[in-house]
Amino acid sequence: MRVGMLGSISWRTPPRGYGPWELVTSLLTEALVARGLDVTLFATADSITSGKLQAVVPRGYSEEPSADAKVLEIQHIANFFEHAGAFDILHNQADFVPLAFSRLVSTPMVTTIHGFSSERIVPVYARYNDRGTYVSISDADRHPALRYARTIHHGIRLEDFPFNSAGGEDLLFFGRIHPDKGAAEAIAAARATGHSLTMAGIVQDQAYHDRQVLPFLDGESVRHIGMVGGAARAATLGNARALLHLINFDEPFGLSVVEALACGTPVIAFRRGSMPELIEDGVTGFLVNNLDQAIAAIGQIDRIDRRACRAAAVKRFSVDRMADEYIALYEEILTSRR
Repeated sequence: MRVGMLGSISWRTPPRGYGPWELVTSLLTEALVARGLDVTLFATADSITSGKLQAVVPRGYSEEPSADAKVLEIQHIANFFEHAGAFDILHNQADFVPLAFSRLVSTPMVTTIHGFSSERIVPVYARYNDRGTYVSISDADRHPALRYARTIHHGIRLEDFPFNSAGGEDLLFFGRIHPDKGAAEAIAAARATGHSLTMAGIVQDQAYHDRQVLPFLDGESVRHIGMVGGAARAATLGNARALLHLINFDEPFGLSVVEALACGTPVIAFRRGSMPELIEDGVTGFLVNNLDQAIAAIGQIDRIDRRACRAAAVKRFSVDRMADEYIALYEEILTSRR
């Protein structure tokens, strides 16, 4: 089976640090190649893959301050569709714009919807309901106006996140410094319980950081270590007492949540978006409704067996499971066309 995989070009694939869409695209691409599929990855020219690489954009526009994202994106997407006839399946991981090209080619296209940046983009998806095969990354992120073929949860390379049976004493915030991700709530919960808090992630909202985070950074009770990737990412997640994921939006998925579970670290999360699909309340962490409940949950975190967290990640969130589900969908599409 020949697959054309269209990735996002905000960052390199796989990303050096932050870049969840690029990370998932890389994980799936590599797993498909390992299963013998002929995969061509359309990504930035500095991307790394064991498949074939097609690129017209040198670097991710988020890594190149002078870049015009719209110009680079349209060149990237056009290149993908100019090669569409070479593939049995097209797989779009790059949001809604590629849908506008989908009726110009005969090759069937799967689109993984990584979330909706705004309700304003939904009409584009709705217009191509009859042409696209849509995959949601959680049941919680399904939009009532769209028709979906599958929900396929993301998977991770479990070997990249070794089990840490002991953890550490610090609580952890792992994500963008942005109101959506609940950085201020994590600080408040940690301070209320007397636990130190490590914060990892890029500053996406500078004003919010300066107002809600910076005043509490003292290098001891609250410290911000910035963006971490590779082995440092796994070590940071595994060495935590618990991950605080007190989000203020309906998050479509949450890679850091399942990565933490893989390391054995329980998660305390607000009961929003996909969190009830990822966390088993009282078994792999706690689902809470407000800050007071989060504070209480921190006091109960020793009730969670870190081995149960690892077991849940192994059973439900492996990259192998993700790849198998996508291959089954590809085969179903091709069989129906024949």
